[in-house]
Amino acid sequence: MGRAFEYRRASKEARWDKMSKLFPKLGKAITMAAKEGGTDPVMNARLRTAILNAKAQNMPKDNIDAAIKRAAGKDTANFSEILYEGKGPHGVLVVAEATTDNNTRTVANVKSYFSKYGQGLVPTGSLEFMFSRKAVFEFEKPADFSVDDLELDLIEYGLESIETYEDMIYLYGDYTNFGSMSKALEEKGIEVKKASLKRIPTTSVELSEEQMAEVEKLLDKLEDDDDIQAVFTNIA
Repeated sequence: MGRAFEYRRASKEARWDKMSKLFPKLGKAITMAAKEGGTDPVMNARLRTAILNAKAQNMPKDNIDAAIKRAAGKDTANFSEILYEGKGPHGVLVVAEATTDNNTRTVANVKSYFSKYGQGLVPTGSLEFMFSRKAVFEFEKPADFSVDDLELDLIEYGLESIETYEDMIYLYGDYTNFGSMSKALEEKGIEVKKASLKRIPTTSVELSEEQMAEVEKLLDKLEDDDDIQAVFTNIA
C-alpha cells in the first residue's frame, strides 16, 4: 500500500500505544485525588486538576467518571504514593513519582532500570535540595492579554514568575500555593489547559546527543512503567 500508508499506520500505533499507557496513569491520579479529598471536584482542588489534565489528553468522560467511582471501592485501599530518587549516566539526577498497589513490584522494577541504565537509586530525600517544587499552570494567551496586569493580580496568590512561548503562557509559583493560584485563575475566567506540580532543577547539566541517547534509555523505561506517574531530571 506504499510507504505513506505504513508511516501513517506506524504513527497511529505509536499514538495508541502511548494512550494505552497514559489513560491508566491519568485514571490513577483521578482515583487517588478523589479518595483523598472527596469525589466532588468543586470541593476538591486536586481532583479538579486531575480531571483537567485528563481532559487535556482527550481522556473520554466515561473513563474519568469510572476513575472517580473507583475511589469508593475496596481495590484502591492499598494504593500509596512513593518517591524514587536516583542517578543516571553523565551526572543526570532523576526523581520519579509513583502510585502503586504493590511496593515490592514497583521498587524492584525501578531498581532494575537504574541498575541497567544508570548508577542506582539513592536514599529518598538525598536529591531534595537539587530540585524546587513548583506549581505550574499553562494556558493559551487570550486576546488583549497583559502579562504585567496578570502578574500584579496574582502576586498575592503566590505567583513567582511568568513565561511566554508562542501562544502559551506559563505561570510558576511555590507548590504550597497551588490551590490559591488555581482558585484565582478560575475567578478570573482563565481557562487553564494544564496544571501540575513539577520538580524543577536548581542547577542543570548539558548533554551531547550521544549522552542524551544513553540517558533516554533510563527515562523511557521509567516513563513506560505503569506505576510511574511523573519523571523529573536536571537535564538542561
